Amino acid sequence: MSHESEISTAEHYDAVVVGAGVTGIYQLSRLVDLGLRVRLFEAGGGVGGTWYWNRYPLARFDSEAYSYGYFHDKGLLDEWNWSEVFPAQPEIERYFNHVVDRWQLRDHIQLNTKVEGAVYDESTSRWDVSLSTGEVVTTKYFIPAVGMLSAPYTPPFPNLDKFTGTLHHTSLWPEEPVDFRGKKVAVIGTGSTGVQIIPAVAEVAESLTVFQRTPNWVTPLNNREISEEEMAEIKASYDEIWAKIAVNPLGGPHEADQRNTLEVPEEERQAKFERLWRDEGLAKVGNNFIDMPTNPKANETWCEFVAAKIRSRVKDPVVAEKLIPKDHGFGAKRPPMETNYYEVYNQDNVELIDLHETPIVEFTPTGIETTARSFDFDIVVLATGFDAVTGAMERLNVRGEDGLELVAAWADGPQTVFGVGLPGFPNLFITGGPHVGIGNVPRGTEPQVNFITELIKYAERIGSNTVATTPDAAAEWVEHALDLVADVAIMKYKHNWYTGGNIPGKKQVFTQYAGGIPEATRRMEESAAAGFPEFELR
Repeated sequence: MSHESEISTAEHYDAVVVGAGVTGIYQLSRLVDLGLRVRLFEAGGGVGGTWYWNRYPLARFDSEAYSYGYFHDKGLLDEWNWSEVFPAQPEIERYFNHVVDRWQLRDHIQLNTKVEGAVYDESTSRWDVSLSTGEVVTTKYFIPAVGMLSAPYTPPFPNLDKFTGTLHHTSLWPEEPVDFRGKKVAVIGTGSTGVQIIPAVAEVAESLTVFQRTPNWVTPLNNREISEEEMAEIKASYDEIWAKIAVNPLGGPHEADQRNTLEVPEEERQAKFERLWRDEGLAKVGNNFIDMPTNPKANETWCEFVAAKIRSRVKDPVVAEKLIPKDHGFGAKRPPMETNYYEVYNQDNVELIDLHETPIVEFTPTGIETTARSFDFDIVVLATGFDAVTGAMERLNVRGEDGLELVAAWADGPQTVFGVGLPGFPNLFITGGPHVGIGNVPRGTEPQVNFITELIKYAERIGSNTVATTPDAAAEWVEHALDLVADVAIMKYKHNWYTGGNIPGKKQVFTQYAGGIPEATRRMEESAAAGFPEFELR
């Protein structure tokens, strides 16, 4: 059978959504409510996206749970109870399954089905979507909601395949629990994921060797249980919580101190820092002084405070210094949240290896060899992060008008309007990728989903066959997004996933929208009210 005849008999949808994470689920719901024929394809065996795949020990929220879920469904807010301020992965996965069933979306979702390619057919204004099942489906609207942190990255370690022990990447964790008891374990990476899993391994392993490339400014999560009484108070306060979130640039239930750091007397400033240290989660970011991200000298005062805390918690001063960043300020990398992380390095069974001092030479059948020595391991854990923001989209093998490959179109950095429309790729909309409002992910992606839904609704109402992003609008938006961080000192640090600096050879370009989620929302709402001038509807 020819490819043409396969396409002619393929299943056709009004819209195809890719990814059953927090954003894809909401996008599916909005399109189903429009009465469209929609199918969501998910590579995993369950829903939840990030919270399905990342099931390693101690994986959990570091945004307050009551700020993270879906706010538009009052019934959902009333019936769902969170057990902790920052619940663990199993509870979060249960939440998304509950949502899918509550919104009756299960029949629209096809699990264990990876999208392997998508090609735009200009003769029909449709997308031909190739699936891992061997099927090819067609759709008018193609909407990847594949997320920022969903393309696992494994560094090109020499002879990795020769290691005969157990090897796991944290974001491809097996469903069966991994038993570390009595084992010799290596964890490579001390980012957000490494910081979470390292205490769990250290508690039971015979030995744990942590391989660190770059230390992070890690601060306490300060998690706690939520009582029934407090949960009832949260439910009664959801309108007030939402009002606070809606005006917060990062989409969190926080409020920045409007004073400049260095204008506050030293004693008062230190007292503020102590309160922040004891505060929950990302309050260290959201409730800090207003100029903390933009003024290097202000940032340095907080870094000095955190460094002193690290030195007080790690007994060996040499190890403590290795755990304190020397090349970037707080916020230049996404700050991880910890529980008993620094105390791990006081244990006799834990060793920290600085990869700048003694790099990994190769993997061996029994472990890892560095420039200094050889190690034997039963289990190696790769907490090596993601090809973030653009990686998952680029792995979809998307080709638009005139055969334009997305990888080529984004070679010098992603090109979007509002992080939604892509020039050269008609009827394709993304959400939760490049140029999304930086901060609490569902709060940044929700206005994108609403915008996409209204754009499709408008296009269907006027009988448009094609919705194309104009190149001029994309160029203007990208210039605006980059201008926002041009003079922000902490954003000039290149070795982070915001810029692709963790991926060798990747073009380093800031990929988020730093103007604040409320500002991004305002711009999208203005566009919708004006008839979507950034798009050509044919």
